[in-house]
Amino acid sequence: MNNVEKEDNTIIYTGKILHLDGDRKYSEKSKMFYKKMGVEAIVRNISENRQANYVEALIEKYNPDILVVTGHDKMLRLGKAYEDIYNYKNSKYFVQTVKNARKTDKKDLVIFAGACQSYYEALMSAGANFASSPARILIDFKDPLIVASKVALTDEKKYLTITDIEGDLRDGERGINGIGALGKRKILTL
Repeated sequence: MNNVEKEDNTIIYTGKILHLDGDRKYSEKSKMFYKKMGVEAIVRNISENRQANYVEALIEKYNPDILVVTGHDKMLRLGKAYEDIYNYKNSKYFVQTVKNARKTDKKDLVIFAGACQSYYEALMSAGANFASSPARILIDFKDPLIVASKVALTDEKKYLTITDIEGDLRDGERGINGIGALGKRKILTL
């Protein structure tokens, strides 16, 4: 899949996605989803606790516009210690992956991070544009992919917020939220 489409005297570039997922089955399903949406995506199955080790090299290699960091997560003591990073199975790894991604030269990189019941506030503080799960709920596996695809297919002059996307998400702002980002679709006239 290429992120370039030619129409008459114009070339349309859509954003390129790099998606790191800790679950092999969901990695494969994600590849199929992105293909169906018509966006270029490189999906790598990397366990949550190792994603931070690889993210900088993968960003350098693939030069993505959008980074998606997902897998599995959960609160270990449900309904308690919301502000304790150690009360989450994998949030600490997602946070470190986001921090490492922000160390790269790719300053306009849009980042989605998190999974079911992730520590939303910590992910946002680490530098994510969008994250899960503000209400500490189980999210649909497609929700991060929908957010990434919307950013990839939205014009570069439009600032995309969760309000623009929430109707397409299973649980809206309860499952996903964030500060938003500029779209990554560019149209060049020849």
